Amino acid sequence: MKFIIGKINPVYVRILICGLLVSSEIRAQEKLYGNEFSLGDVQLLKGPFQQARDLNVQTILKYHVDRLLAPYRREAGLIPKDSSYPNWSGLDGHMAGHYLSALSMNFAATGQVECGKRLQYMIAELKVCQTANGIRHPEWGVGYVGGVPGSDSIWRNLHAGDLTTYRSAWVPWYNLHKMYAGLRDAWLYAGNTEAKMIFLKFCDWGIYITEPLTDAQMESMLDTEHGGMNEIFADAYKMTAEEKYLTAAKRFSHHQLLDPMSAGIDNLDNKHANTQIPKAIGFERIGELTHDNTYINAGSFFWQTVTDNRTLVFGGNSRKEFFPPAASYGDFINEVQGPESCNSYNMLKLTQDLFRMNASAKYVDYYERTLYNHILSAQHPKNGGYVYFTPVRPRSYRVYSSPNQAMWCCVGTGMENQSKYNAFIYTKKNDSLFLNLFIPSVLTWKDRGVKIRQQTNFPYEEKTSLIVTEGASDFTLMIRYPKWVSPGSMRVLINRKSIPLTVNDYSYVAVRRLWKAGDTIQILLPMRNTIEHLPNQPEYIAFLRGPILLAAKTGTEDLRGLVADDSRWGQIPSGKLLPIDKAPLIIKNGQYNVTKELVPVKNEPMTFRTPHMKMFNPVPVVFQPFYQIHDARYMIYWMALTTEQYKVYIDSLSKIPGK
Repeated sequence: MKFIIGKINPVYVRILICGLLVSSEIRAQEKLYGNEFSLGDVQLLKGPFQQARDLNVQTILKYHVDRLLAPYRREAGLIPKDSSYPNWSGLDGHMAGHYLSALSMNFAATGQVECGKRLQYMIAELKVCQTANGIRHPEWGVGYVGGVPGSDSIWRNLHAGDLTTYRSAWVPWYNLHKMYAGLRDAWLYAGNTEAKMIFLKFCDWGIYITEPLTDAQMESMLDTEHGGMNEIFADAYKMTAEEKYLTAAKRFSHHQLLDPMSAGIDNLDNKHANTQIPKAIGFERIGELTHDNTYINAGSFFWQTVTDNRTLVFGGNSRKEFFPPAASYGDFINEVQGPESCNSYNMLKLTQDLFRMNASAKYVDYYERTLYNHILSAQHPKNGGYVYFTPVRPRSYRVYSSPNQAMWCCVGTGMENQSKYNAFIYTKKNDSLFLNLFIPSVLTWKDRGVKIRQQTNFPYEEKTSLIVTEGASDFTLMIRYPKWVSPGSMRVLINRKSIPLTVNDYSYVAVRRLWKAGDTIQILLPMRNTIEHLPNQPEYIAFLRGPILLAAKTGTEDLRGLVADDSRWGQIPSGKLLPIDKAPLIIKNGQYNVTKELVPVKNEPMTFRTPHMKMFNPVPVVFQPFYQIHDARYMIYWMALTTEQYKVYIDSLSKIPGK
């Protein structure tokens, strides 16, 4: 099939495909999240994000829907129409939920016909499975639509208060959470009301299956990774205003994390990172909907402590999937299992939610850095595969998935990541339009009757322009003043005339006027080169230009498993570990600003050479945006020592046996 991406109006496509959606609530997204624009109202223009999104559409359409649905038919007692995907078989079923979310986002944003057809087919099949579960297992299965292996034993016993089978399975609630989210997203983004009905029946099943459990049993059950189940029930409450869903959301909130976080206590050391982040998303969502400070404080403090104390230069935050204690941050340099892409997927979701409550630019600064340096970088530019771990170990490399093979969690979130690049460029609140991200795009603000085009080649040029192309409206344009722009350096010109800037407490410049077709807003965003230290390892530094991480390729030797097979641990780079003490090491002189050694390459924006940088183990170094580096070993963090510190370092190595 020839793919039609971003060429025709999504609403028109819905009509063309003859009732593809059972019925349509096109603005469901704005009903659930009041500050967002529907994905169909923000069109990506030519640039790295549009390119990544379009490649992702082609990639996800290589997957076989009936293989993704096979676990659901099997657990419902129906004959699968194809075989299940074998990789991560104990977690069989989780990928279909992610896939449903990705289809929904892409259909909403582009009107891509095949995405819409697959979306509708999946909803119809899942409805059949939900009905069959109720008939086959009337004592526990009414409303159930899951693909968890061994569902009958797990949920029958859990409902009876016996958690033994549940604990022996591979994270059952985490598995189900992906389908809950997929069904919600089919309604949220694509307006599919059949998906909403299945979703709410599934939520009712979740309430029924856990209703007999005591509070102590619930807390014990939540010791096992369970995704963002509290957020799911909070969203059901927002959709229906039925208190039973809010009660369930609170019951699914793990007090082991909720209580210390709400009190401002960081207890994250050695905890599995992506088990905790979705819990915090649920805390925030409950707090947002109820104004309960316990939940508000827990979600906010979690974000703050993770971004302030546990986040690397590109936005990621775990090693070997866990939050390390401060004394163990050297593990980032030694291990190849660096930050997990799933973590950043969930941190960005939490960031968007917090911004909805408190429109502070600090949230967008984090979002932007993570979007460019972790999310955009985690897709292979040719085969569209997704990255699980991003190693920080000097001269390591990343491994990519291949369609129809590796079914890692980060494949599922990767499908979604590349599908929603237009989701946070603009937001709204009352009569204000927030310009958050500098990404080429067109916004159709239906409520105001205006269309605005953003033209930019950022970060390859240090500016962006907005043009009102249609309509007229009186509103306040909120222009983000990024943290990476020096105070007093940003300039705003309206119709070529510079205006004085007053930056509010949230780091936005507010410009109110009657905007009309033909108005232009130019925003000059001068960038500078900076360094950032590895947390708790100050001798290691990374280079940035503005929000963009600059890294360097260091070779292509022994990239074993670069494109992963179906092996259980194929997501981990298996090539030779190059010795850390043989990696290039920067020699600095006191407080000298080493960024001055980065010399721009003529006619190659965002590219720098280092002809005068002093190094031990020197190699020719070209710094470029990390998201451009693929199929190669690389360096993100560089040890930077004075000559005296280097001598001590070498002496310490000589005392290690075998050196």
